[in-house]
Amino acid sequence: MLTYMRVNEAIEDSLQTIHDIATENLGTLCLTKQFRPLRITLNPERYAGARQKADLAAVVLQDVGVARHSGLLDALAKGLLSDQHVTSARILSINMSDGMVANSVWWNKPTSGMAGPIRTEEEGIAIGKSPDPSYPWFEDESSSPGLRSPKFAPSPLNISYRGWWTYPYYSCTHKRWILSYSVAIPPMGRHGLRGFLSIDIDISDLQVNQCDNANKLEIMSYNYHLRQYYPFVRNIKLSEENEQLNQIEAFHGSHKCHVHSMRCVYRPVSVTAAAINMNYNHYSNTSSFTNATGGSGAAMISKSLRIIQGWTRGAYECKCRDGFYSLPHPQGFNGSIMEVAFQEYRDNISSYYMDVFVCVRCAPGCATCTGPEPCLASYNWVFRTTLLTFSVMCAGFTVVLVLYMYQHRKVKVFKVASPIFLTITLLGCAFMYLEMAAIFPILDTYSCIATKWTRHMGFCVTYTALLMKTWRVSLTYRVKSAHKVKLTDKQLLQWMVPILLVMLIYLGTWTLSAPPTAEKIVDQNGLIFKQCSYNWWDHSLAIGEVLFLAWGIRVCYNVRNAESLYNEARLISYAIYNIALVNTTMVAFHLFFFPQAGPDIKYLLGFLRTQLSTSVTIALVFGPKVLRILRGQGDQWDQRARKRGITASFSLNGIGLVPEETADLYQENEELKVGRKMD
Repeated sequence: MLTYMRVNEAIEDSLQTIHDIATENLGTLCLTKQFRPLRITLNPERYAGARQKADLAAVVLQDVGVARHSGLLDALAKGLLSDQHVTSARILSINMSDGMVANSVWWNKPTSGMAGPIRTEEEGIAIGKSPDPSYPWFEDESSSPGLRSPKFAPSPLNISYRGWWTYPYYSCTHKRWILSYSVAIPPMGRHGLRGFLSIDIDISDLQVNQCDNANKLEIMSYNYHLRQYYPFVRNIKLSEENEQLNQIEAFHGSHKCHVHSMRCVYRPVSVTAAAINMNYNHYSNTSSFTNATGGSGAAMISKSLRIIQGWTRGAYECKCRDGFYSLPHPQGFNGSIMEVAFQEYRDNISSYYMDVFVCVRCAPGCATCTGPEPCLASYNWVFRTTLLTFSVMCAGFTVVLVLYMYQHRKVKVFKVASPIFLTITLLGCAFMYLEMAAIFPILDTYSCIATKWTRHMGFCVTYTALLMKTWRVSLTYRVKSAHKVKLTDKQLLQWMVPILLVMLIYLGTWTLSAPPTAEKIVDQNGLIFKQCSYNWWDHSLAIGEVLFLAWGIRVCYNVRNAESLYNEARLISYAIYNIALVNTTMVAFHLFFFPQAGPDIKYLLGFLRTQLSTSVTIALVFGPKVLRILRGQGDQWDQRARKRGITASFSLNGIGLVPEETADLYQENEELKVGRKMD
């Protein structure tokens, strides 16, 4: 942690130095000191060629000695300038006994490419004097053995250099940023002259990119792929790679954007002080801001800005990340302003860095936004709770009705109607009521699975039970033989089980292989809410249910004139017609009338569909039976049965009841024939 704080402090000090130099806010710096070093290291990998040439020249001088004629020194120094990066080269001969300069050469590369190298006579390395210790590239080896001096950056652990790289520094004389490489040349004997070689590299073309580092390995790998398969780009320095190499890695991630809500975008631009001052005042936009900062914010940027291209603090923009917004600054915040605001916040001058220069989180559910407007549709939980409570009460009522029917299972009105199928019907209805609980919360995968199961399994159980009862009436009514067809409940259950098994397998496969998910849709107001996804699983099941309904309607049509005890066959037919009509109508409402309805409207439509189909079915099938029991007529045949002379021998289930008086088989057949002739 301490190391991190020291590194961060060094980066901030270096950025402040860069800012002072870029804005000419140096004070007496260039009057008293000609060099201003930074406290960050630079990756010298891009200058490996120049370093190798300097090392080779040092080896030559070590072999032949630095006491030779200066012509050799001049030739070697000028040869070092042949590297495109090297701007200056110097070789010193220093007397080991007193540290005085015995000989020196200093060559500079001209600013224009046409002229030749220029030899310079520097007072700081005059013959007979000690070298000026203020030079960033020089250190007396007698006082710093091996040149292990704070002036030089530590070498990488896995690389061994013959010499040492300096920290980057600014030269007031040449108005440029420089990186030097120095090599100490030991003497040929114990006494005599020792050498010192140094080269300067102009790094003013580098970029101070404070944004987070891009994935350098990915860029390099992609460029390698291009060079591998496209020969025409093999000798071309690709733009992304070149940009990476021209950036100072130590400054990566030193931006002042709020990491959780902003992203940094590198923008190397040249601006004027007036423009930044105007933006700064626009951001604050209050007199209290000036009072709080004491005017220091404007003072820090009021000077004329002469920005050296690339070497600029705050050359970036802070843009709001997805999910955040800034009303007054939708285009983002200028990096220079963020740097000033952060400095004032760090120095406890103002808190505008945390209060003003921020991005606000979007409303819940917004992936992107430009303001505080909501993105999610609101849920009327009181309304939904009311509908859910009523649906749960209906489901509870069906269970109570099952217990009531079991208690009166021996009463004729229930006994002739196959109590086991009536129970199955009620359980299916209770299952369909529970769909309202499945779609009550904000939908997710689990609630969507529960929705599909309660809706389709409940429909299958209820509708199949009713259809089996009606189908038995159809077979009994349409019999051509004089002998009555007898279909027991056990036989009907054997036919019903495969239908339910098909539905179970389909829903189970659906759930395991491609479970339905909650997808985001938009209502008529552009607000987002979640609805269970619809795909070919839903469409295939819908087609199957439509065909099933069509078969049921056909069966009901066949028994439209059939006589049954307590008129149950006709009431069940009405229930099946009602189920088909309600489901068809609700689909039409969803598709054509309310295609972009909100979540509460869709919940209301689901409630209406459940009540109009399920509750009406219960009312038609069980209402008359319960009413007869409450009136004390549950064990009495209805008037139609008495009028037709039908005793216990004819019933809806097609198998008859245990008779009060044993009926003759011939009499039963005659009754069936008479009934058919009258129809």
